[in-house]
Amino acid sequence: MTIVDTILVINADSSRVKFQVFAVDSEGRLRREINGQMDGIGSRPRLRATGAGGEKLAERAYPIEAVADVTAALEIAADWLHNEQQVTPLAVGHRIAHGGPDHDRPVLIDHGVVGRLERYTALAPLHLPHNLAPIRSLLANYPSLPQVACFDTAFHRGHDDLADFYAIPRRLHDEGVRRYGFHGLSYEYVATALPGVAPEIATGRIIVAHLGGSASMCALYGGRSIESTMGFTAADGLPMATLPGQIDPGVILYLAMAKGMSPAEVQDFLYRDCGLKGLSGVSSDMRELQASPDPNAAFAVEYFVYRAVLNAGMLAAALQGVDAMVFTGSIGENSVSIRARIAERLGWLGVALDPVENSRHGSRISRPETTPVYVVPTDEELMIARHTLSLLWNRLPSNQVRKKAS
Repeated sequence: MTIVDTILVINADSSRVKFQVFAVDSEGRLRREINGQMDGIGSRPRLRATGAGGEKLAERAYPIEAVADVTAALEIAADWLHNEQQVTPLAVGHRIAHGGPDHDRPVLIDHGVVGRLERYTALAPLHLPHNLAPIRSLLANYPSLPQVACFDTAFHRGHDDLADFYAIPRRLHDEGVRRYGFHGLSYEYVATALPGVAPEIATGRIIVAHLGGSASMCALYGGRSIESTMGFTAADGLPMATLPGQIDPGVILYLAMAKGMSPAEVQDFLYRDCGLKGLSGVSSDMRELQASPDPNAAFAVEYFVYRAVLNAGMLAAALQGVDAMVFTGSIGENSVSIRARIAERLGWLGVALDPVENSRHGSRISRPETTPVYVVPTDEELMIARHTLSLLWNRLPSNQVRKKAS
């Protein structure tokens, strides 16, 4: 297999490195060619990849000692892409969980950018260290290869001060303690997709529910984010797979003072033992919870729905009305039941689903003459590839970017 000009997109966390390869044609259009991941890092490592038509390109297991961390996983994936797929990318785009107060748009990466991002590790402790590991590796081994950081916080950085501030002294806000919002790449993709999906509501007042293992909701108006359920960190808002979502800060103080937990222990508890996993005691996976006969599993599902509905009400207030609603994310795109249960509780906003369209995962799943509800599959990797190509296009002469494709 030989691919011409390409953009490589990397999304790394503690247990896996996901990657996608996009071919670039002479007009700058992107076409997904490879979708893969190196998962099971530190446990049962394996490389899996498929081609543009879904055909299997790789399915390989590795000994645990061969893939001890994200850097080792990246090296295996990079070798496979280069040696077996003949992929030599023009640039690499990275998903970065948190840009802190410094970054409100994608940036070309250098050592200075990495140094600034390292200061914000505590804001995304489960993600940022692993997001940065591939960047450091590529900077060391391929210093001339352009890399672009695309931030999950950037799309929300245009919020009004009323949405951005906490009720704390302003000096802390100036230091970066503010409401950021996350899943910005997903919301940005949905905002750019809506003019093609539903042009009549694309610039209106829209609640977007990104529901998955990590979950949040966003208020869009005029294609821009004006409010989000997530704040200073990605632990806020809706309950998630292992994160509690909104929680009284007094609970944190109680864990530290009454239970004697250290900051590191509190962090580990909140990030790994709460959310759907903590409520149910069964699983952090919504599919398993919905299939379980355990009443605690049923309670966790109902709690997730209830909190989504409460947050929809908050976002409706921020928008001063709702013109449409969009479901996206792994749960939002695939769970007929969760969509139906949330919609049933939002009848006061004029929401009413068409059961047939909902069950067949239609694009518009609402009944006629009701508030439009859509399912829009997200594509954060394509959004990253677009940003990466755009920055690359501005950095290099156009004939150099296109030299192979033309």
